[in-house]
Amino acid sequence: MGNKYGEWLRAQREAAGLTQQELADIAFMTRSHIAHIEAGRRVPSREDAKRLDRALGTGDVLISFLPQDDVAIADYFEAMLVLEQQAVMIREFGLAYFPGILQTKRYARAVLGSAFPPVSEEECDRRVVTRLERAKILDRPMTPVVWALLDETMLRRPVASGDVMAEQITHVVRLAETGRIRVHVLPFGVGVHPMMESMLTLLWFEDQPPLAYSEGLRVGKVHDSPSVVHELQSRYDLALSDALPLKESLALLRATAKDYGHHD
Repeated sequence: MGNKYGEWLRAQREAAGLTQQELADIAFMTRSHIAHIEAGRRVPSREDAKRLDRALGTGDVLISFLPQDDVAIADYFEAMLVLEQQAVMIREFGLAYFPGILQTKRYARAVLGSAFPPVSEEECDRRVVTRLERAKILDRPMTPVVWALLDETMLRRPVASGDVMAEQITHVVRLAETGRIRVHVLPFGVGVHPMMESMLTLLWFEDQPPLAYSEGLRVGKVHDSPSVVHELQSRYDLALSDALPLKESLALLRATAKDYGHHD
């Protein structure tokens, strides 16, 4: 994310002789939220920008120059990598592929290797390593709490060989069996549902407002606006209410892995 906005905020704060904590106290925000804005990892909501303008006496500058929505997807994704590490709860919705933090090495390589325009072997390797680094948050025993809502479409579409698909599905089953994640499958029979437009990640934090990240073809967006985040949370909840319970979801996942030729 281009960080001229964050750098300007820091310069104004320092010119006012304020620490991040002092500005946070005046603006009724958390210090970590301000640190994220200054580092370019988050964009303030309009409400936050108004409070920062009042606290710093900068008129309407911070609200007038809020970054626009056409920031490159790669820049937003880099910000997400940091935020994912700090989240205390993550809820994923996977539409076409298994969410990145749940992917095995071979599945990730199959997905990333299908990129268009094509990428070199070296670039594909780099992206696989990044994806596996993200998955390491599941090596922690408790935090973040992770829920995965999986559209049945992703189970039926063989984006890789049968062996790789079986390995990927079994990996998710084992994460759920150990209690590390909770997984629910949204079956075909549901038909149209509120999450059909794109993948979605919802994140909650210890000391800053929740956010959402949606992604589609050449579009990636971190959503900070409380009203937008609430709408996306509600869409997720509605879709989740139509999903199979945990036990039935695991049974379907096991059966699908077996269909792909895997036998434990």
